[in-house]
Amino acid sequence: MTRPGFVFSTRLRVRYAEIDGQRIVFNSRYLEYADVAVTDFWDWTGIAAAVPGWADTEFNVRRTEIDYLRPFRLGDTIEAFVRIDRVGTSSLTKRFELVDADTGALHTVITMVSVHVDLASGRPAPLPDAIRAHIAGLPTAG
Repeated sequence: MTRPGFVFSTRLRVRYAEIDGQRIVFNSRYLEYADVAVTDFWDWTGIAAAVPGWADTEFNVRRTEIDYLRPFRLGDTIEAFVRIDRVGTSSLTKRFELVDADTGALHTVITMVSVHVDLASGRPAPLPDAIRAHIAGLPTAG
């Protein structure tokens, strides 16, 4: 499926363990979906092979905003679209749109700010130039 503004997506299926007593996906699970989707996104970008030291690069989530527009249910197939909306001095802002893969209906929008941190100090650190360059070279939606 294509979605305006996105060039990457990955699919997930709602499992029994992810639903709550109302038989819909429990709210915290949407952050797990974003985590799986961003891991697949980074793999898709090829950054691990292109940027020396990527495996030692650490990002901590600083802020997340979630708009729950409609619930997912057991057995639904989710298509998770991911893009980087903003590159700051030490941060990345990512946008996730979780869509029903069968109907194309938008269910959830997640905006997540992650901060690059120095592992030794645990403090924010500027994004390395190699990471900036790799992100700048990624395909964009036209």
